[in-house]
Amino acid sequence: MSPRVVLIGPPGSGKSTVGRLLADRLGAAFRDTDTDVEVVAGKPVGDIFVEDGEERFRELEAAAVRLALAEHDGVLSLGGGAVLAEATRELLAGHPVVYLEVGLSQAVQRVGLASARPLLVLNPRSQLKKLMDARRPIYEGLAAVVVATDERKPDEVVDEIVKGLLP
Repeated sequence: MSPRVVLIGPPGSGKSTVGRLLADRLGAAFRDTDTDVEVVAGKPVGDIFVEDGEERFRELEAAAVRLALAEHDGVLSLGGGAVLAEATRELLAGHPVVYLEVGLSQAVQRVGLASARPLLVLNPRSQLKKLMDARRPIYEGLAAVVVATDERKPDEVVDEIVKGLLP
């Protein structure tokens, strides 16, 4: 069993929104590894970061990705930082990975500067830029298809994924 599509990208790229629409279009199930982590931990991602630390969150995230890649056959959305783990990058080899690319200004609009996202607590715009710059080469290296999401409706992004990735 293997996901039909794996979505990666930074916060605000539209992984959850596009993922749900894509799953509907394909008649497949949608799964988000951040949600899986929250279920296992019994608390929101933000609380895991604050109470248990980023290292613990990354352990839970890596396990969630490993399990989802092994048992999910629909559309899978990974948390923005999941690709930081080398083991996760290795597991993604051979999967249909789509990088949802977003510019800083669009990401800021979508995420919001008053975000509860744990890695964006201090100076969110600057933190988001650093995060995006650092992760971009990883996202690009893993992707079979790169889809720009700036100034586009989610349905337009789904159309491009379907055209670019699926037979």
